[in-house]
Amino acid sequence: MPTYRSELLNVLDQRHYTHQITDAERLDLLASEQIVPGYVGFDPTAPSLHVGSLVQIMLLRRLQQTGHKPIVLMGGGTGKIGDPSFKDEARSLMDDDRIASNVASIRKIFSRLLTFGDGPTDAVMVDNAEWLDKLEYIPFLREVGQHFSVNRMLSFDSVKLRLEREQSLSFLEFNYMILQAYDFRELNQRYGCRLQMGGSDQWGNIVNGIELTRRMDSHEVFGFTTPLLTTANGAKMGKTLDGAVWLNEDMLPAYDFWQYWRNADDRDVGRFLRLFTDIPLDEIERLERLEGAEINDAKVALANAVTALVRGEDAAAAAEATARETFAGGAGGDLPTLSVGDGMGLPAALSALGFTASNKEAKRKIAEGAVRLDDEVLSDPAMVLTVAQGEQRRLSLGRKKHAILLR
Repeated sequence: MPTYRSELLNVLDQRHYTHQITDAERLDLLASEQIVPGYVGFDPTAPSLHVGSLVQIMLLRRLQQTGHKPIVLMGGGTGKIGDPSFKDEARSLMDDDRIASNVASIRKIFSRLLTFGDGPTDAVMVDNAEWLDKLEYIPFLREVGQHFSVNRMLSFDSVKLRLEREQSLSFLEFNYMILQAYDFRELNQRYGCRLQMGGSDQWGNIVNGIELTRRMDSHEVFGFTTPLLTTANGAKMGKTLDGAVWLNEDMLPAYDFWQYWRNADDRDVGRFLRLFTDIPLDEIERLERLEGAEINDAKVALANAVTALVRGEDAAAAAEATARETFAGGAGGDLPTLSVGDGMGLPAALSALGFTASNKEAKRKIAEGAVRLDDEVLSDPAMVLTVAQGEQRRLSLGRKKHAILLR
């Protein structure tokens, strides 16, 4: 493992963020001598980012923790197109109102993980619609388009793989990499930004921005990418069979967010502790050496630390308490609830809670013996669930899904 002179690259390397750096030696020298403003871009395609974006948010946190300036770039402009990188089809186009609503909703997650303000290392949040919406087409083509080779653009994996699969790539999407490159140049001019960070799928876009900034302004800027992040079993981070693991609490309850980390594969625990928590490295090394049933202590530490960062200390404590109560046979105050009124069919209840996608799936789960009421396995798909006035019961699907039934 290389040893850098700058705290920034040492921390990123020790915590396993490093995949590619455009010029590690020069960036290392710069980061050891002065404050480096660096940015990551986020397109507001939904009201919340999900866990798949968390490693990039943590990159900005590491940047600030090591004495540099994070720039959060919201893609209010590029979001009107959609990044085609490694997508099988074009994103649905969003109108201005939806984009503005999504940006406003996403903003709050960054305030928990970064310190914003006017100081030299305080984070700033900007929206690329501020300059992209004002571009005039012909001047843009003349001033910026001349620096891009279509032959080279077609060679980048984000485009090439789409074409090789004979999937349509619109001219609108093809322009995305030019606009992202222009973002880097614009941030360099406005904020002195010297570094763009992103996932490995953004390498081509980042390199384009570096080259555009050099050609138009003769400024030296740098790129840094993280490895493609998957779980030990090969699944993409941020997605589960139940859907996306959203960062915003109004999109996913704190208990479900906590459980996502608590249920991490044993093989992922050490890596996730490095990437997604501020737990010191020596403590992480101790936790990842745990074996057998003790590995659960490391998983609880992971779940608590990530939930505290993203949702707050109170949410983490409540989620852990709920898990403790649930598995000890108690009710669990942070679990989802469902009112069954005078009675509700068992399959309908499972579907209403989102435990199953349909009554047909619910009946299959019942037949498999995966459904329990107060720890009693249920086998009758025709069962009607009832709850006495003032009481509550716990309905469970498998080991991970639990809910409280009320009258």
